[in-house]
Amino acid sequence: MKKIGLIGGIGPESTLDYYRRIIYAARQRSGGLAVPEIIIYSADLQEALAIMESKRPGLLADWLLIKLDALHAAGADFAAITANTAHLVFDEVAKRSPLPLISIVEATCTAAQQQGLQRIGLLGTRFTMQADFFQQPFSRQGMEVVVPLPEEQDLIHERLFSEIELGIIKDATRDELLAIVQRMVEQERIEALILGCTELPLILPDQAHGIPLLNTVAIHVASIVAKAAEGT
Repeated sequence: MKKIGLIGGIGPESTLDYYRRIIYAARQRSGGLAVPEIIIYSADLQEALAIMESKRPGLLADWLLIKLDALHAAGADFAAITANTAHLVFDEVAKRSPLPLISIVEATCTAAQQQGLQRIGLLGTRFTMQADFFQQPFSRQGMEVVVPLPEEQDLIHERLFSEIELGIIKDATRDELLAIVQRMVEQERIEALILGCTELPLILPDQAHGIPLLNTVAIHVASIVAKAAEGT
C-alpha cells in the first residue's frame, strides 16, 4: 500500500479521528490486519489560526508547503490536509506540492453529487463559511451551497475554538448547532448539510431534522484509503 502523509494538528481532536478511521477503513477493506503506513506532521493550531486571522493566503500556502516537504522527505507517497479551513489555499498548494494531494472539498463534492443533492448547507469555521472554496466546485456541478446567518456563524466559530477544538463536548452546544440546522432546513430549504470543520462530526450526528449531515472526515478518509490501496 502507498504511504499516507497527513498534515494534522489543525486540530488535534480531528487528527485522532482521522487516524482511527483510516485504520478501521483499511482493515475493513483488506479483511485483516493490513493497514497502510501513515506519517503525520502535527502542526501548531495556534500558529495556523494566527496566519488565517492575518488574511495572508500566500503565507498560509507557504506554511503548509513546509509540512508537505517534510512529509515527502519522510517517505509519504501522497498527502492530505486534515482540516477544511486550510483548503482555502488548496489549489495553490497543490500546484507547488511535492506530493499528490487528496482534497476534502472535492471528495465531499463527489459524495454530494452521488446522492443527487442540489441545495446544501455548510457549517464550519468563520473562515470557511465566509470564503467560497466550497461554493465554487459545487456550483460547477450544479449544486448550491448555503451558509448560516452572520450571528449563527459567530456562535459556531466561538464554540469550535472555545470548546470543540479542545475536546470539550457539551449537550447545550449540540442543541445550539442543531437549532441552526433546523432553521436552515425550514427557512433555507437545504436538503443536506456539510460538516465543514473536521471537529463538527465529534459533536453532531450523521442525520438531523430529516436531512443527512455530510461528515467530511469520513468522506475524506474513504478517498485517502482508496488512494493508499491503489496498485495493491
